[in-house]
Amino acid sequence: MTNKGWLIYSKQDAKENMSFIEWFLQEAKNKEIELTLILREKLQIGIIHNEPCAYINHKKTTLPDFAIVRTVEPLLSFHIEQLGVIVFNSSHISSICNHKARTHLEINKLQIPMVSTLFVKSQDLPTELPFQLPFVIKEAGGRGGKQVYFIQTKTEWMHFLKSSINKDLIIQTADVQLGKDVRVFVVGKEIIGAVLRESNSDFRANFKLGGSATWYELSSKEKQLIERIIQHFDFGMVGIDFLFDDQGNLLFNEIEDVVGSRTLSSVSSINIVEKYITFIKQQLAKKEHR
Repeated sequence: MTNKGWLIYSKQDAKENMSFIEWFLQEAKNKEIELTLILREKLQIGIIHNEPCAYINHKKTTLPDFAIVRTVEPLLSFHIEQLGVIVFNSSHISSICNHKARTHLEINKLQIPMVSTLFVKSQDLPTELPFQLPFVIKEAGGRGGKQVYFIQTKTEWMHFLKSSINKDLIIQTADVQLGKDVRVFVVGKEIIGAVLRESNSDFRANFKLGGSATWYELSSKEKQLIERIIQHFDFGMVGIDFLFDDQGNLLFNEIEDVVGSRTLSSVSSINIVEKYITFIKQQLAKKEHR
């Protein structure tokens, strides 16, 4: 029996990532999986006549066996799961990894090193400096290096207090090597590879923001640390980001739920989408045999 799946993207993200989408569709076809691109704007979810439902263009549709959700929307993932569909990444992963404070709380259970971090709502920010300058402010729901602010002076802090909107924030010390981080790509319980991202012009090292990327060979000590995280979660495909302290040790930064592969593809020939589709097929087979 052919497995059928939905690959869910927003219209704008689909436009920007069409080559990645085509890659997904081809790898699924190679594995005899019928994968269909579904635009989020055409998908309606809710409860109609006391029954949870998912419509496409306001019409009832046959549900797939699984869905790969490439939007940052834990509620969507949770709703689809309630309909009996397996979702990658799960709503549990989505809800934790798309809120930086929740992610740090969960990772802290594993005694993984990280910079000192405060959780605060923007309307509750104090006028006094929360940490010694400089420090970093991030919107808890931000991603891709966006909604991140580097505060170097008291004037910048006061300006931020006046301009901030009603958001959950995290505030972090900047006791790290600025403009440098490592992204570790993970599928299921497997470390696929790691990429060193660096920037000479920005405190953020994100590839999309102009940073460079090179292959990073993880040490056995670093792999052991990452394995603690992998064993704690049931990931589909994610990117786990680490900063470096002054001695070059890894410090946990964040987990990217809807992770792309531009950097990994630029520094290696690894076919991470093929590995992801293979993992999904294995998970579906396990469900069928239960």
